[in-house]
Amino acid sequence: MFKLLREKLTGWRTKADTAPAEMFSESGGRISEGKLEEVLYDLEMALLESDVALPVVKEIVDTFAENIKGKRITKKVEFDVAVREGLKRAIEKALSVDKIDFFDFVKNAPKPTVIMFVGVNGTGKTTAIAKIAHALQQHGLSCVIAAADTFRAGAIEQLELHGEKLGVKVIAHKAGSDPAAVAYDAVEHAKARHRDVVLIDTAGRMQTNLNLMEQMKKIRRVASPSMTIFVGDALAGNDVVEQAKKFQEAVGFDAAILAKIDADAKGGAALSIAHTVGKPILFVGTGQGYEDLQAFDARWLVDRLFAEASS
Repeated sequence: MFKLLREKLTGWRTKADTAPAEMFSESGGRISEGKLEEVLYDLEMALLESDVALPVVKEIVDTFAENIKGKRITKKVEFDVAVREGLKRAIEKALSVDKIDFFDFVKNAPKPTVIMFVGVNGTGKTTAIAKIAHALQQHGLSCVIAAADTFRAGAIEQLELHGEKLGVKVIAHKAGSDPAAVAYDAVEHAKARHRDVVLIDTAGRMQTNLNLMEQMKKIRRVASPSMTIFVGDALAGNDVVEQAKKFQEAVGFDAAILAKIDADAKGGAALSIAHTVGKPILFVGTGQGYEDLQAFDARWLVDRLFAEASS
């Protein structure tokens, strides 16, 4: 991750160490305007090649320029240290949206708290639901899972297997049933059994399928979720940003989970999704185990990116 950026940083440092007359202006070792433009171009290319969305690239580059412009640099100071710190601040700013403490939200919301999950096929949505169920249990909260992805029998079976392992009730109908009816039954079950949370799985609908989007809107009307969470695949790059935009336009969501970040080769999705749709990332998936779900923190991600870039 950020291998390209590491190479750029190394190149900038070399220039600073070996060619100070060219790199810096005459005003006391400050970086020259000409070389700053070169650095900004390299940075923009590295971010674009890391699948960062163009509007996010622009904000990062502009903020970075403000952080580094006119900064006093000498041969005795590691040039890449100044660049890294300026870039970290720029990335943190791009990632910063209003945060939601998921567990505080659930604890304070009316019961049962209904959480609906949306996203396209293959994003890790079903696994994310199982991880959330496990995390809720760790916080002393009971839950019910609604297997409302009735278009795939395999999705129902997968959730039932998770439910068995976790000791969580899964409400399911036969394949092909009305997904909204499954969601309704799950909510009614939670009310009758005094469960705290209902987690609703939905079909992995392609965001361009209008009929399936309408079905999702029906689930929302029937279940009245307190929160809707978009689950995106960190490996999808800019595609996940476009998916998030379409889901936001069609049904709306309140927050996101970014799955498979442990396998993410570029990092662009994490830098783009929150900024583009203005919704916070609640968690990142860091593995396949139920405990492999980590609360998202901008500083953590930035440190992780740069730690890998240095390795």
